Amino acid sequence: MPSVDSSVPAGPAVLPPAYPDRAAWGTASKLRAWQAEALKLYLDQQPRDFLAVATPGAGKTTFALTVAAELLHRRQIERVTVVTPTEHLKVQWAEAADRAGIAIDPAFAGRRGKTNKDFQGVAVTYAGIAVNPLAFRVRTERFKTLVILDEVHHGGDALSWGDGVREAFEPAARRLCLTGTPFRSDDNPIPFVTYEHGPDGVARSKADYTYGYGHALRDHVVRPVIFMSYSGEMRWRTKAGDEVAARLGEPLTKDLTAQALRTALDPAGEWMPAVLAAADKRLTEVRRHMPDAGALVISGDQNTARAYAKTLRELTGEAPTVVLSDEKAASKKIARFSEGDSRWMVAVRMVSEGVDVPRLAVGVYATPTSTPLFFAQAVGRFVRARKRGETASVFVPSVTRLLGFAADMEAERDHVLGRKNSNEDGDIFALEDDLLAKANQTEAASDELDAKFEALGSDASFDRVVFDGGDYGTGGDQASDEELDFLGLPGLLEPDQVRELLRERQAKSLAAQKRTRRGAAEEREDPTPTELATHEQIALLRRELNGLVAAWHHRTGQPHGVIHNDLRRKLGGPAAAHASSTQLKERIELIRDWATQRRA
Repeated sequence: MPSVDSSVPAGPAVLPPAYPDRAAWGTASKLRAWQAEALKLYLDQQPRDFLAVATPGAGKTTFALTVAAELLHRRQIERVTVVTPTEHLKVQWAEAADRAGIAIDPAFAGRRGKTNKDFQGVAVTYAGIAVNPLAFRVRTERFKTLVILDEVHHGGDALSWGDGVREAFEPAARRLCLTGTPFRSDDNPIPFVTYEHGPDGVARSKADYTYGYGHALRDHVVRPVIFMSYSGEMRWRTKAGDEVAARLGEPLTKDLTAQALRTALDPAGEWMPAVLAAADKRLTEVRRHMPDAGALVISGDQNTARAYAKTLRELTGEAPTVVLSDEKAASKKIARFSEGDSRWMVAVRMVSEGVDVPRLAVGVYATPTSTPLFFAQAVGRFVRARKRGETASVFVPSVTRLLGFAADMEAERDHVLGRKNSNEDGDIFALEDDLLAKANQTEAASDELDAKFEALGSDASFDRVVFDGGDYGTGGDQASDEELDFLGLPGLLEPDQVRELLRERQAKSLAAQKRTRRGAAEEREDPTPTELATHEQIALLRRELNGLVAAWHHRTGQPHGVIHNDLRRKLGGPAAAHASSTQLKERIELIRDWATQRRA
């Protein structure tokens, strides 16, 4: 996920004692520990190719520009070429390089061949390289060139991109590859990245230096992220004309899960307005400690982005900034939002692709895209820390796959070649993502997709909070005490303080839930007939049990069937489909006890 560090100050610099001769011109006066360590490793080894993997917000740009400045000073290179995923990032890199004393031309095009003598380098996009790789190869051969490949995993986005990058920069004197998310879900090799075969025979990317989110969090370089998960009842009509109702987050087939998520994200339903209202309440709380804190909705397409913006305008009385990727003024809009103090921005994919807006502290993940790569890119927009104690809050649909990504924030992943394709590898949204991509290509395809699916209605309910790999909360209706308790977390907390507060609120919720269950038990002793028929009561209990089993699966990774069998082994009785109401209640109590003991 591209991330340009805008904190590089102008003027002379003094690097740490490891570099007594002179500092790289204009770079940060004091490098972070990881930057100094990676720089020493680079200068000691003097490699032709170097892959640095650093979490978003850690300062990859400062590191790369320090390397570039030092190599220019030593006359080991004569020119610098920066390759970025987007046009907007070309400008950000040029501005950061200028503050470091390196003049970069962000308007350079391969067809021009030359650039002004005032410039020591150029910034281009991966797409631009693919159009005319030969022109860039000629330029690379003319000068001893350092090529900085920002978010190098984009070199694997298409065969034409990867082939173009290889052809253009194979003659380069040095190649510095940067990424915050090296893992991909395809088999396209990333150019100039080394792959090594493990004991299982599978090839994995190998980084020369890695600085992960967990390390950066301990160093107070990034913010802790609190994930607020929302469930709810969804109703939709399938292409066969059947009406389906399901609860978001419950165990469903791949197709049903994808359709339930699409229903939740439908702007005409009740789920998105409710989640946006909750996120705005959270933003208000955060702004008590971060007065300029901003929020971002990441939308799946332009039509829904406009609809979400309309909802936010009605909700807050303030028109949000809307950023669409095909707008010429998109970069200027982002820059104005970054420098201002307005509350909300709504955007499609481009903002998650690496735009640096340090004041973003609240996010709503409102896209059906569900790859770990994109999720990490999106969350990376909110983690850049400006001062100690700042927290980030990201609102997500209660979908097991997304909650798994949230719980595994600190996991370090490599790009793997030769594994099964995503449709066979458990990607429950692979087919849905393909359909949406086709729908966004032409109007005809969009009409065909809409004809096969129709969202009928939705509502939202608070599900849980995910933080540091753990779950907190026991669910609740919209605007319930449970939800408001978590939305009211202070916006200025250290990670340990976040964890302690969540545990306190968890204990409070469990105590309240026990009181409610005791009250319900006393009511059940009342001889007054229940309003629900027996089969309805059993269906509700079975549904509650399945929801708890799904949550336990998310916490432990155990398959649903194994969890059900463990419950039966400890308590006896038949499978859940044939269990009595008493047996179902016992299993519900037991799995809740497991959760309480684990959290304690």
